[in-house]
Parts: sequence; structure tokens; C-alpha cells
Amino acid sequence: MSIDTRDMEIVHRAFRRESRLLTELVAAVDPGDTARAKVIADHFRDYRLGLKNHHEGEDELLWPPLLSRVDLEADIVLRMEAQHERVASTLTRLDAAVPAWEATAGAVERDTLVAALADHRAVLLEHLDDEETALLPLAAEHITEKEWASLGDHMVASTPKLTLLTLFGLVLEEATPPERATLLAVLPAPVRGIWHVIGRPRYARHIRRVRAA
Repeated sequence: MSIDTRDMEIVHRAFRRESRLLTELVAAVDPGDTARAKVIADHFRDYRLGLKNHHEGEDELLWPPLLSRVDLEADIVLRMEAQHERVASTLTRLDAAVPAWEATAGAVERDTLVAALADHRAVLLEHLDDEETALLPLAAEHITEKEWASLGDHMVASTPKLTLLTLFGLVLEEATPPERATLLAVLPAPVRGIWHVIGRPRYARHIRRVRAA
């Protein structure tokens, strides 16, 4: 019996959208506006941590069991690993470009960062598209429900709670009502309560500030 992997496609939607918006938001910052640069740089750090933890969860919890159970399709898993390394190298470049721009909001630093974000997005989209087409059907057949759930557990354990609320808001943003209900249903009741009372209004304020331009 195959498992349902559609929740990962919902998560991927957030990474696709935010990688595009970050490029546009940085490009729109006036030279010298360090206050605005800090808001976007902080948002980038949330996005970066979410992507890092998402990929590390797959590296540690998804690829090893898959490689032990597939034969001819092992090349798909190895290709995912190689793509993760390429995405990580674009993040390393961003780790230098973001603080350099944040410090002065200079035009040269801004243009360097926009180029680095565009390169990051191109590599990321190639990976997400390939993962959804080739890897998720494989995971659905060879991974157990418990193993799949461990990816979410890893994200929760690896992420500061307030950042987790932001990331959850990013994921819910473009989810359909049934998808939103599914994502909320897997949360323990107290966590669902925290989301509705604290997380949702906090996310709305955060994203208004980030996308103010």
C-alpha cells in the first residue's frame, strides 16, 4: 500500500514562491535603505533555515531507506543527493552575499545578491521538479507512514518554535482549503491552538512587513 506524499508538494510550493519573491524584493530595495534590507535579510534567514532542515531531513531519513530498498531506481536517489549538494553550494554563496548587502544596502551588493538568488532559484526549481516527478512516486511505494512522518518530526525538532510558525504560515499560504485542513489535522491539538491564537496573526504581521513594497 502506497503512502500519500502530496504534503511535500505543498511545502515545495512555498519554496518556489519565496525564492521568486526574495529575488524581486531585494531588487526593489533603494540603495542605502538598510532598515528595509534587514527585514528582507531576516526573512531570507527563515527561508534558508527551512530549506536547509527540509533537505537535511531527506538526507538523513529518506535517502538511506530508499537506497536499501530500490535497485534499478537507485540512480534517482543518487541524483537527488547530488542536487542537494548543488542547492547547498548556492546557499553558501548567499551566506556571503546577504550580510554584505544587509550591512550597507549598496547597489553593487544588491545586484550581486539578486544574481546569486536567481542562480539559487534555477538550481532549486530543477531539483523540486525532478523530485516531484521521479522521487515522490518511488517514496510512495517504498517508504512507510512512520518513516514519512519522521521528516516532519525532524523539521519540528531542528527549528526554533517562532521560526516554525513562520514556515508553517508560508506553507499554508497557497494550500487549498482541503490541503490546509489536512496539514492542520496532523498537528497535536495544543499546537493547533497555538497556531490559531499566536501563529496566524503573527505570520500575517510578518508577511505584511516583508512584502510591504
